[in-house]
Amino acid sequence: MRDEPRPKSHNSNGGTLGAFQRRGEVIKPAELIEVRGGEKITLAARRIYNQLLSNAFGPDMAAEGQEYRIPFAELRGNHTSNDRVTEAILSLMQTVVRVRMSDGSTRNVHLLGPTDIEKFGPGIATMLTYELHPKLLPILRDSQIFARLEMQILHGFATKYGMALYEIIAKRIGLKHVFYNDFETDDLRDYLGVPEGKLVSFAALRRKAIEPAVAEVNSLAPFSCRVDVVEKQGRKVTKLRVAWWLKTVEEQKAQWQAQKGQQADLFPPALPDALIEELDG
Repeated sequence: MRDEPRPKSHNSNGGTLGAFQRRGEVIKPAELIEVRGGEKITLAARRIYNQLLSNAFGPDMAAEGQEYRIPFAELRGNHTSNDRVTEAILSLMQTVVRVRMSDGSTRNVHLLGPTDIEKFGPGIATMLTYELHPKLLPILRDSQIFARLEMQILHGFATKYGMALYEIIAKRIGLKHVFYNDFETDDLRDYLGVPEGKLVSFAALRRKAIEPAVAEVNSLAPFSCRVDVVEKQGRKVTKLRVAWWLKTVEEQKAQWQAQKGQQADLFPPALPDALIEELDG
């Protein structure tokens, strides 16, 4: 029997934690991408969580009691106050999400463990010391599939729905001969982080969440996507298809040129360095 095709984001040598994380990149375990219960996590908290994962990433990421440190300045972005970061950290510590395991079972876990905020005197950077929650460690240890996310692309999203859709597709973009995935509508609603009781009708879901998310991904990512209805029961939309494809070099050039004048932290460098040098030359 032939083996199931693996995406480029499958690492046969040591699983997810054995992969090589490049500068400006987040290697995010697939188990932490399509989760339930994360509807209260804001865009800022989602971005900060990815930064914390990137900062902690490595072979010892699943070690119990491991502490990590990161300056608040790296988490603030363009904001000058630490209040927004502190609020996001508390939210991540309190959030319990339902994670789907590789064997099909589910586990309820906190996204973040204990944290400390330290100041080292006037004019010295405020530091965050943090741990990943102990219940999360076995998931990280056993993870085999991951998404490669670009930090500068993550900083470009203006909605949490766009960021969530980007992660969903990034998890699958390396699959050979697979260009779409069908989702139950309620499942995709959860994965995008739509709050319970909000955007109840499909028309509202499409207008306020799906269409803005697709537009952002198509603007920022090195791939394009679309979301189509593939199944209805009566008038109720029950299944959606997320389809994706890599942008051509010409499309990437046009995207790069359109974003060239924006601020550096909002500009995702979707082009290879050699191509950027060619355009600048």
